[in-house]
Amino acid sequence: MASSVKNASETKSAQAAEIILEKGYRPSEDEEFMNERQLAYFKNALEEWKNGIVAESKETLAHLQDGPIQEADPNDRASSETDWGLELRTRDRQRKLTSKIDSALRRIEDGEYGYCQVTGEPISLDRLIARPIATMTVEAQEAHERSEKVSRDR
Repeated sequence: MASSVKNASETKSAQAAEIILEKGYRPSEDEEFMNERQLAYFKNALEEWKNGIVAESKETLAHLQDGPIQEADPNDRASSETDWGLELRTRDRQRKLTSKIDSALRRIEDGEYGYCQVTGEPISLDRLIARPIATMTVEAQEAHERSEKVSRDR
């Protein structure tokens, strides 16, 4: 990306932090792609998603700190241990998701958000709304998954 375009994108991302969106705003194909309003929309969505995950993690941590499993019955204890293991695996997945959210927020700040990391093409707004952490267009993602499948099958 040329430095003048990048500087303009960085200016847009800085302005996006200051924009207050009207209630019910949803990015539209009728607007300039990744304008200040769209960047603000995605930044807000990503931050809300991350805050929700962090809140859930705190609840889980508080629950796990309540103490060791104390059930006398071996079956009850096994069930509780299974529940704890599942909870910890879920939290690990959410930790990884939080990392992806942080990466998307950095891409907003760097002026790279919304563009495919493989082709440089814009990622569709519908895809970004459905998965704000997307880094590739649907086509690039499908090609990536096909090549991964071929690699696994060998």
